[in-house]
Amino acid sequence: MRRVVITGPPPVQILDVTGPLEVFSNIPDYHVTLVASEADGTLMTGRGIGLAGAVPRESISGHIDTLVIAGGPGAESGEYDESYLRWIAETAKRSRRVASICTGAFVLAAAHLLDGKQAVTHRNFCDRLANEFPGVKVQPDPIYLRDGSTYTSAGITAGIDLCLALLEEDHGHEAALSVARQLVMFLVRPGGQAQYSHMLSRQAASSEPLRELQVYMLENLQADLSVETLAERMHMSPRHFSRVCLREMKLNPGQFVERLRVEAAQQMIDSTSKELKEIAEACGFGSADSMRRVFVRVLGVTAGDYTKRFKRSES
Repeated sequence: MRRVVITGPPPVQILDVTGPLEVFSNIPDYHVTLVASEADGTLMTGRGIGLAGAVPRESISGHIDTLVIAGGPGAESGEYDESYLRWIAETAKRSRRVASICTGAFVLAAAHLLDGKQAVTHRNFCDRLANEFPGVKVQPDPIYLRDGSTYTSAGITAGIDLCLALLEEDHGHEAALSVARQLVMFLVRPGGQAQYSHMLSRQAASSEPLRELQVYMLENLQADLSVETLAERMHMSPRHFSRVCLREMKLNPGQFVERLRVEAAQQMIDSTSKELKEIAEACGFGSADSMRRVFVRVLGVTAGDYTKRFKRSES
């Protein structure tokens, strides 16, 4: 049985702990232990909720498969118990791999476990990590990153992405895909952390006419959705319409149309047996080759690669 130890300087971000806990607990091969820095058996979170059942770090001995360091206010404080850092460093030596969730990367860096290594953390903290620990090669965009036996991840839910990847390393694609479906997660989330969800960008539009236009676009993906046509529908000049889109959705009209079409294609790939050519036509790409280029531009993968990663296999 693989031993997984999850810890972090309190208070921790609750999802940095419970996310990995849920992933690993779905596979009988893992035995998960929560470790508290205090001896009272509670790992305190930043939301005032104590996670009971944690054990004191002194009780952890022997080989560890995966050591997970959670982030949160405690990790972001910049003030760490030296004995705790020494314990992290010593425990890492007898761990097959070490992973940090979100700002847990600061703890790994403070324990000198990221010296000379590539690492990522929440995008809001990447500059700080690079400034405070110049020996760390901070990469701001990845969802998660591996350098040797050390893994780091971006903000909060990216810790779940990382743990799914670790599970896939250990037990293969089908096992990881099964857990991802149980958690209603992507097995491999496309794009980097700088690329936020276009679903959320639609919800973020504050202008009622612009929200109505978004509904029209979704219902008419095969139509002419050029800047000029959309601007005319909004009774704006193309230049002013572009400025409004950038202000409301942080995307220009062309980028937004591409993302809407990609999202529609993703949903069709996941839920239908249609060929890519049919999906491309239905979503307004015009051709499968055009859809391939747009997928690479928006998601960083081709439509064919996306299909291989995410399409539910027929049983």
